[in-house]
Amino acid sequence: MPTINAQVPTAEASRLIQRLCKHFRHKIDAEWDAHQGRLHFSIGECRLDAEPDALHLRCDAASADELAELGEVVASHLVRFAGDSVESVEWQAASSIQRPPSNS
Repeated sequence: MPTINAQVPTAEASRLIQRLCKHFRHKIDAEWDAHQGRLHFSIGECRLDAEPDALHLRCDAASADELAELGEVVASHLVRFAGDSVESVEWQAASSIQRPPSNS
């Protein structure tokens, strides 16, 4: 399943999760609390996690085309709701995210 991730610098991650989830809940299944959220679209799912200085996003979909559409929808709404605090969302394919080596 194709996956994209983004880390969006913001001090308002919790507020943005709540705004996005409340907005989308009228059309799709949405679950959230102050620290995380989950948006269940027909084309895929987006998970949101709040950190003190960033909002982490992870989107999964069945196809690359659906994933691109999902990423565009989430990013455009996030930028709109964030006002001046977020200018863009830079998505990365999950395989391009560098993970620290394990100490096994």
